[in-house]
Amino acid sequence: MKRMLTMLPLLLVSSLSLAQIPALPDDAQTLVDAVMPQVIEWRRDFHQHPELGNREFRTAGIIAEHLESLGLEVQTGIAHTGVVGILRGGQPGPVVALRADMDGLPVEERADVAFASRVRTEYNGQDVGVMHACGHDNHMAILMGAASVLVGMKDELPGTIMFIFQPAEEGAPEGEEGGAELMLKEGLFNTIKPDAVFGLHVWPIPAGQIAVREGGTMASSDEFTIRVNGRQTHGAAPWAGIDPIVVAAQIVMGLQTIPSRQLDSTLTPSIVTVGAINGGVRSNIIPDSVEMIGTLRTFDAETRRQIHERVERTATQIAASAGATVDVNINLGYPVTFNDPELTRQMAPTLQRVAGERFVEASLITGAEDFSYYANEVPGVFFFLGIGADDPALVHPNHSPYFYADERALPVGVTAMTALALDFLRNGAL
Repeated sequence: MKRMLTMLPLLLVSSLSLAQIPALPDDAQTLVDAVMPQVIEWRRDFHQHPELGNREFRTAGIIAEHLESLGLEVQTGIAHTGVVGILRGGQPGPVVALRADMDGLPVEERADVAFASRVRTEYNGQDVGVMHACGHDNHMAILMGAASVLVGMKDELPGTIMFIFQPAEEGAPEGEEGGAELMLKEGLFNTIKPDAVFGLHVWPIPAGQIAVREGGTMASSDEFTIRVNGRQTHGAAPWAGIDPIVVAAQIVMGLQTIPSRQLDSTLTPSIVTVGAINGGVRSNIIPDSVEMIGTLRTFDAETRRQIHERVERTATQIAASAGATVDVNINLGYPVTFNDPELTRQMAPTLQRVAGERFVEASLITGAEDFSYYANEVPGVFFFLGIGADDPALVHPNHSPYFYADERALPVGVTAMTALALDFLRNGAL
């Protein structure tokens, strides 16, 4: 993650001005300090009792109860288990949304913590362990803490804050819809449409570090299936048929020329990965067909469109050269997570004020995030919060069964989300 350490020279305010400006007003900082024991308690409870996407019933109940206790307008059951709280400030002004995701992963925990998950459940017909291996327990606890702080400042808030607790960011179970896309489909922004939306994701960089970048930040993620149709024959007489296995091998190699030779690699990176090839049953039978599946990722909407077009063209024409045909199907996944450049420049000083010298430029991340759907509707900024421990042995990637979050990051997260909301409301919409 060396590129994470590159500073954002165009976005930074001076070190002197940082020293003179506190991250939060004194009254807000007092509220943050007061809520932190509860934030840690929430985080550990969520971690010990994770739930998979569209099944976050216990989790949603705890969140809704807290938001109701704060006197917010609370809506539940959005996109199955989503929870939304509305805080209307004492003065008129813009609307800002803050988002946290709720679901765990089908991962059996191996991290050595006292509050490790021992939950097991069924996932796609298999018995699996469940773990917050991507840190969503931290996201929820941070946003619940920020809600407590901001409610304590309600009378002086110039505008409205929407707290979005979203299920199924990791994807809905087979045959179900879910996540940000479904929340929007069910009318999340119909009654109150925010002027901006902010979200964070914990990441295995040094604890308390905040990383952000303008533009494409996390990749789009699409899945493809290519079925190569040949003609079955005896393995001893390949000329009597059309070998789809050889054609599939040529297509695999041809697909790699799309990012390396057909797209301008100086504009944005892209990835074409074939993850599986299946075909044939015996060593001496050339089969009728071969199926390939894979993933396409990039950081730009136009590049995404071009990759789709070129995957189909490459596969079709390579197959045709051998007398075979192909069926190409591309299933759209999450769009590019795109940080609005103007909003990012406006709010970067806020994040730097919170993180100080720990404020850095984020690397491009080829993983995908369905925060992208919100940012396609309104200007958005998605940033990363470091949870990496000082001991390298405790630093593991997201989705690892050993994933470990250093809780020193939690007050930084609460402060950052609180400060973003306050600064945006007070400085006005874009």
